[in-house]
Amino acid sequence: MKILFISPGWPKGRLWGELTFKFPSLSLAAIAAVTPPEWELEFCDDSFETINYATDADIVALTAMTAQITRAYEIADAFRARGKTVVIGGFHASNLPEEAGQHCDAVVIGEGELVWPQLLDEWRTGALQPFYQTGSLMEMAQIPAARRGMFKGKGYLLTNTVQTTRGCPHDCEFCSVTAFYGRKYRKRPIDLVLQELQGLRGGNSFVFFVDDNIVADRSYSLALFEGMKGMGFKWLSHAPIDFAQDPELMKAAGESGCHGMFVGFESLNQASLSAMGKRTNSALSYLADARAFRDHGIGILGSFVLGYDGDTPDVFEKTLRFCEEARLEAAIFPILTPYPGTAVRKRLEAEGRIISSDWRDYDMEHVTFRPTGMTPGELQAGYNQICQQFYSVPSMLRRIFKLHRSVQVFGPMNFGFRSAIRKKVAGS
Repeated sequence: MKILFISPGWPKGRLWGELTFKFPSLSLAAIAAVTPPEWELEFCDDSFETINYATDADIVALTAMTAQITRAYEIADAFRARGKTVVIGGFHASNLPEEAGQHCDAVVIGEGELVWPQLLDEWRTGALQPFYQTGSLMEMAQIPAARRGMFKGKGYLLTNTVQTTRGCPHDCEFCSVTAFYGRKYRKRPIDLVLQELQGLRGGNSFVFFVDDNIVADRSYSLALFEGMKGMGFKWLSHAPIDFAQDPELMKAAGESGCHGMFVGFESLNQASLSAMGKRTNSALSYLADARAFRDHGIGILGSFVLGYDGDTPDVFEKTLRFCEEARLEAAIFPILTPYPGTAVRKRLEAEGRIISSDWRDYDMEHVTFRPTGMTPGELQAGYNQICQQFYSVPSMLRRIFKLHRSVQVFGPMNFGFRSAIRKKVAGS
């Protein structure tokens, strides 16, 4: 018996589809880890590989975010036409299972590790159900080490993606994390995390922790960072901006090898921050906070959500100037996107402001709702402009060419984003 796992590609001509540095799907490696040993596994990344529709696999399993789901449905339909059993899971399918069910034989809703062995057993006995959903959240001690062997030889920049926690104690209006993982902050036992990391030593020294907030529990984080000291990893993850207010924790992270964090600044407008539920952010301290990251050897990939109700056409220039003054090593500028399952989608639907549900445009690069402080065209043009300006050579020179250890991560990242943006512009 054989399973073909597929990661659907991002559309070409879009930023995420043009990026040359790609990371594998940890969620598929996690599902592979709980697959019984009698099953043969194969993996295909549709971003840069040709799908073998003549495969001898018995089951085709896909996971997709919203912007990838249209491609996932195309792949699923093609395999079902050939008589294959198709299973779909992930954020989008979990929020719209009835929609996903039109394109597959079974939908996995929410965390799939607990129900996956049951699904395979019921397929084998001819009793496959259309929907699978566990009645409880995953116990973190039950999460096995990801089965990364299926990524070997695929040409990824790194395959050392690790998860230590799930869920987020915050509930930002635009975020789909709490809809999927819940607000309860769940932690894997530190000894299991360190054991998994030990198994990664000797390979690529870079590690990316996919946690949405790796420092939400201070005592847990301190113990984890202490255990990582001396392992020789250079790691990145996600942290809120108020991480800068804890010098001891920042020092521990830096000493354990942290080279960079994805940080959600989200807005320079405090009223907008309050509206989106970003209670831990104080725009007045952003410059000092960014300096604190840098002083501990930790670079920043900042995120700024564009198009909130307090935004007017001057938001683009203000945001660019701040990023350069703060010397942010890298940044993304996602257009507010009303993903299924989020509070912001419910609000914008109630206000009659959703103008598109073409899931291909839910890539944070396209306007899919009607903003209040500008026209959709102004928001789209402003987004395009700030991306090009931030990743222009003069801006890069001002921000990243300095004596700072994180430049080894963020230097290549800037050139990667710049190349992808230029390809996108050239193809438009």
